[in-house]
Amino acid sequence: MPTLFLHFFLFLFTTTVTNLIPAVHSNCIESQQQSLLHFKKSLDVTHSNPTKLITWNSSTDCCSWLGVTCSTNGRVVGLDLSGEHFSNRNIDNSSSLFQLQHLQSLNLAYNNFLGSSIPSAIEKLANLRYLNLSEAFFSGQIPIEVARLKRLVVLDLSMYNLVENLHLSIVQLAMYSGGELKLENPNLGTLIQNLTELTELNLDSVKISGQGSDWCEAISSSQPNLRVLSLSGCALSGPICESLAKLQSLYEIDLGNNSFYAPVPRSFANFSNLTSLSLHDSDLLGTFPKDIFQIPSLQTIGLSGNFALHVSFPEFPNNGSLRSLIVGSTSFSGDLPNSIGNLKMLSSIDISNCSFTGSFPKSIENITQLADLDMSGNRFNSPISSIHWETLVNLEILDLRNSQLYGTIPSSVVSLPKLKTLILSNNRFSGQLPEFSNTSSPLLETLDLENNNLEGHIPTSILNLQGLQDLNLSSNNLSGFPFNGPQVPKDLWSLDLSHNSFLFDYNGTNSSSLQIRHLVLASNKLRAFPDFLRNQSTLYDLDLSNNQIQGEIPNWILSLKSLDSLDLSGNSLVTLEAPLPNSTSALSSLDLHSNKLQGIHSSYSFLQLDHLGLASNKLTTFPNFLRNQSTLYDLDLSNNQIQGEIPNWILSLKSLDSLDLSGNSLVTLEAPLPNSTSALSSLDLHSNKLQGIHSSYSFLQLDHLRLASNKLTTFPDFLRNHSHLTDLDLSDNQIQGQIPNWIWILDSLQKLNLSCNSLESLEAPLPHFTVVPLSVDLHSNQLQGHFPLFLSSSYLDYSRNNFSSSIPTDIGDFISGSYLSLSSNNFHGAIPKSICNARGAVLDLSNNSLSGNIPQCLTQSLSHLVIDLRRNKISGTIPDNFLKGCELRNLDLSNNQIQGRFPKSLVNCSRLEVLNIGNNNITDTFPCFLMSLSTLRILVLRSNKFYGCIGCPKTNDTWPVLQIIDLAHNNFRGDMPGRLSLTWQAMVSNEDESPTNLGFFYQPGRNYTCNVYKRVCHTHSYDVSSYYAVYYRDAITTIIKGLELDVVKILTIFTLIDYSSNKFSGSIPEEIGELKSLYALNLSGNAFTGKIPSSFGKMRQLESLDLSKNHLSGQIPPEFANLNFLSHLNVSYNQLTGRIPTNTQFSTFPSTSFEGNKGLWGPPLTSDTAIVLPPPKFNGNSSNPNSGDEIDWNVISAEIGFTCGFGIAVGSLLFCKRWRKWYYRAMFNILFKIFPQLEHRFGNHRRHVYINQRY
Repeated sequence: MPTLFLHFFLFLFTTTVTNLIPAVHSNCIESQQQSLLHFKKSLDVTHSNPTKLITWNSSTDCCSWLGVTCSTNGRVVGLDLSGEHFSNRNIDNSSSLFQLQHLQSLNLAYNNFLGSSIPSAIEKLANLRYLNLSEAFFSGQIPIEVARLKRLVVLDLSMYNLVENLHLSIVQLAMYSGGELKLENPNLGTLIQNLTELTELNLDSVKISGQGSDWCEAISSSQPNLRVLSLSGCALSGPICESLAKLQSLYEIDLGNNSFYAPVPRSFANFSNLTSLSLHDSDLLGTFPKDIFQIPSLQTIGLSGNFALHVSFPEFPNNGSLRSLIVGSTSFSGDLPNSIGNLKMLSSIDISNCSFTGSFPKSIENITQLADLDMSGNRFNSPISSIHWETLVNLEILDLRNSQLYGTIPSSVVSLPKLKTLILSNNRFSGQLPEFSNTSSPLLETLDLENNNLEGHIPTSILNLQGLQDLNLSSNNLSGFPFNGPQVPKDLWSLDLSHNSFLFDYNGTNSSSLQIRHLVLASNKLRAFPDFLRNQSTLYDLDLSNNQIQGEIPNWILSLKSLDSLDLSGNSLVTLEAPLPNSTSALSSLDLHSNKLQGIHSSYSFLQLDHLGLASNKLTTFPNFLRNQSTLYDLDLSNNQIQGEIPNWILSLKSLDSLDLSGNSLVTLEAPLPNSTSALSSLDLHSNKLQGIHSSYSFLQLDHLRLASNKLTTFPDFLRNHSHLTDLDLSDNQIQGQIPNWIWILDSLQKLNLSCNSLESLEAPLPHFTVVPLSVDLHSNQLQGHFPLFLSSSYLDYSRNNFSSSIPTDIGDFISGSYLSLSSNNFHGAIPKSICNARGAVLDLSNNSLSGNIPQCLTQSLSHLVIDLRRNKISGTIPDNFLKGCELRNLDLSNNQIQGRFPKSLVNCSRLEVLNIGNNNITDTFPCFLMSLSTLRILVLRSNKFYGCIGCPKTNDTWPVLQIIDLAHNNFRGDMPGRLSLTWQAMVSNEDESPTNLGFFYQPGRNYTCNVYKRVCHTHSYDVSSYYAVYYRDAITTIIKGLELDVVKILTIFTLIDYSSNKFSGSIPEEIGELKSLYALNLSGNAFTGKIPSSFGKMRQLESLDLSKNHLSGQIPPEFANLNFLSHLNVSYNQLTGRIPTNTQFSTFPSTSFEGNKGLWGPPLTSDTAIVLPPPKFNGNSSNPNSGDEIDWNVISAEIGFTCGFGIAVGSLLFCKRWRKWYYRAMFNILFKIFPQLEHRFGNHRRHVYINQRY
């Protein structure tokens, strides 16, 4: 919108200039006409359709030409050739254009100068007031001569923004990619310092060099009249200086697509004339000034893509001027105020992917000008049926997906006259679909109701939507669809009914008049092939996967006239019906994986497929019909029961490019035929029983070869000559000894995985590389000795080996990749400073014996996303020099010997997600300043010397995505803040239905990372899925259910609070019970008093609760019976009383979970009888009742009495002979009375027994 407005203004300006200068069509100066004709001759219009240049010819006066404006004396003062789409690669200082020295307005926008530089002769046009070279594809340095055009009022040198125009074709993008304009020398300040008459400055996508806020200081100090400032995508950095507020004439500001890493100045609210503010995708931080929303003149505001920017909306004034409110993908939160209905001029609202909560605002029905409404990705948790949707007569796009909405779908929402797109997917809507009247949304093209709780039959009236093109009803509980009706949508090309309960038992052959191109019926309850499919004459793509279809695949389905792709995977199909005589098929892709097929008959050789999937069946041999597949490009036979030999013919199929035979029991390859050739580029043989591949297969020229998880003991020799090999995986075999040096000189090798073998060293001599593999994985071997420095791969993993040297001091001069792991070796000594030169994304030196200090340069890095130094012997302090623009996502310094204070500069790492400094000796107060990091997910401070309170009253910031906070074993004291925890939305409500491992995806060579989480098959924490991609997975060590565990797969739904072994006091806040997504809570070893909050019964996800060793009193709340997932409970050593709740969960807990509470009774602690005893009295000054400060005299007195009595008895026997004789005589008398037969045996010896006792 701002860009359109700017272009409209420029058009008006050009028109005004043109009208102010009277056009005279009879006195064009001859020399000027010739200059124009010469300029036209230099232009290439063969690929365009110009509308102005065609009027330029020598037979007419130049002042009558379109695009030319003349003064009264015949001088050319205006030239507008915008949008003519001509090209000119050779414009230079000799161009006749620069002979028109009376020009006041020059517009060459939207043409293609093919990367030419702006000629320095532009300074000859000294009278220019208006210069527009936007999107004309100039490149290089903007010449200093532009700075000499001192009369300029409008300067537009903006470039084409490829990022915002990715919808264009590759051809178009290539045509427009002629390079970039730069402002380096001169810089921005030099360019504009003398252009004091400027009112409009547009340099979008020009790369502007400079430090920090130099750019805005230059503008604010030299442009007092500026009204329009557009610097989108200029690589600007922050902060945004307050001095911009001096430019009170500014009414349009566009600073989007930059990297400020700074807050928005509050002074922006003082721009009283501001109509448009665009700051999207600019890495803005902190709280957005609310007052800006209330600027009376503001019409457009764009803040989307600033993930760390947060605020809640203010109350909006009546009759506000806002027309466009775009704040999607920020951390805006809170309730959406009902006063949003006051903004009656709004035509576009985008608050998608924020954290708004509360009810869906009913006042939205008042915004009758709305055309585009996107409120997806929030947590409204309310119905929408009470809203009068029929008032939104201009609405064209409505997107409410993934917003926790529930209730029924109102019929009024599908009856809007202009609606084209309706997306309500991923909510909790229930009931049946509404009826669709004849007048229902005649323009509706896309209807997406995926993943709700809708049920019943789909009404026939849905066919009244005559404009419907894309219908998605997947992932509901629907059971019937009307494939016939009196009228049907004629352009419906895509229908997705997957993941429902459709049966399609009715098989009438005339049941379908609906013709579909793309049909998905996967994951239903189909037991047979629906007969209506026979009449589908336009069906191109059919998915029947994951149903209950058994038995035979009918021959007719393979011969449907237009069918190109068929997916029957995940059924119980056993065989294919014999084909009819002279059968033909249009199929190119057939997926039959995960069935019970034992083979395919050779009569199906008429199929000429490109892609065939037969994985996970019961094949025991290679299907013979494959021999005749001349077009087969991709074949998957993995995870079958094929044994023995791989036939040579399958490797020589004419067009076969990719073959997957993994997961079988193949032992060897049949010897190749003489002069064999192969088109294969990718061969996957992993998880077989191969012991090697003969050198006769050197004719294969593969790009990708996977031989992982076989029985190889040596490197296959046939690989020596593979000049095209880019990806080689020999991991998880039995290869021992040396890595041969020839493997490093395979010319095209980019990815090498030799992990999980028994390799010990690298064969010498090591090569000197010109080209190195981008990814080398050597983890989990037995490599030892000195660390090799000849590799400089982007991904380099030496973890889990036996290196025992120090890290080479010059390591950074050799390694410059994006990922380096030396973890789990025995490296010792200091971390070399040169490692900072590596500038990689991930640095993992964990689990070694490194000592010394953390290098200062390491924490100053702007390239690292992960620094993992845990479990070493590092000492000293954490350098307090993290820079603005710091990109760190994960910092793990746990289990070291670090001292000192917490570094305050860490707040500059605005995207930090994981911070673990546990098990060190850091002494400081709670780092409240970290509250500004809204991206923080994990905070571990356990086992340090932190002290003081953890409440942060001076900040309104919060951690909306925090899922783990571990403060255990410190000296924190005071009350536990309750309201603070309510802002931790990830613990309050986590509706993630697809939990994934916490981590991120990084792709070197791009300036972004994505929170895309991936399950990784290996046991280590990293995975590379392509040559350039790294998946990093976070890991922590914590106490769960009383056990110390290494959590190496942190699910995004796993939540934990551990405040144990501190000095917290007071009552436990009731608000903690609102953390309904909390999995583990440990408050043990503190001095909490009062009752256990009954609100804990709301935490239905809670699995582990430890409240032991506090001063809690009262009963265990009966609401605990609601905690069905609770598997670990410890409330021991408190002052609890009453009966232990009786439910199945509590009966499974050991008695130790309840011990130390003398007023507590009932199973499993005692029998089911009340014990009335006074509660134990604790010393109020003790923070830990089990710490040994108190004595239970009831127990002690019994022990003292027993000890004294036992000592007197034994002492008398030892030291008094008369007592001893009496004792033995008495004992014998007792024994003989019990056992009389002993007296006959020992009676004569009794005297000897008494006499001969010795001690």
